[in-house]
Amino acid sequence: MSVRVLAVGKKHEGWVVDGISRYEKRLRKPFDTSWQLLPHSARDGEAARAEESDRILGKLGADEFVVLLDERGRNLDSPELSRALREAFDRSRPVALVIGGAFGVDDRVRDRADLVWSLSRLVFPHQLVRLIVAEQLYRAQEIAGGRPYHHV
Repeated sequence: MSVRVLAVGKKHEGWVVDGISRYEKRLRKPFDTSWQLLPHSARDGEAARAEESDRILGKLGADEFVVLLDERGRNLDSPELSRALREAFDRSRPVALVIGGAFGVDDRVRDRADLVWSLSRLVFPHQLVRLIVAEQLYRAQEIAGGRPYHHV
């Protein structure tokens, strides 16, 4: 088991690659992470949202615990995120973490999600979100292992 991040958009920019690599080197099962980048739609608005949502749904397995990043989701602190991931792993469910495109995702993806997670009420660029996700996965791993990376 591991975490698979599905992200709509272009490949990681150099500074993002460096940052993500820093955390990925430290991630261990079941928190080890793979990235699957899905192309963004050439369309705009609702048409783009629907096309990208189709791509996302086509990549999700029936048994996966799906975490959707969405600004309207639940604000979790790091220990809450760690617990949610640990519970999924304890139930032998692989985790798919979804980062939608510029127009977001449609209700079909939101309905498929087991957890809708908001990083903040602020909106961040997708490249930065990817780096934050990598760091939070590492933090969740450290919390789950009782290690001192996360200070309360």
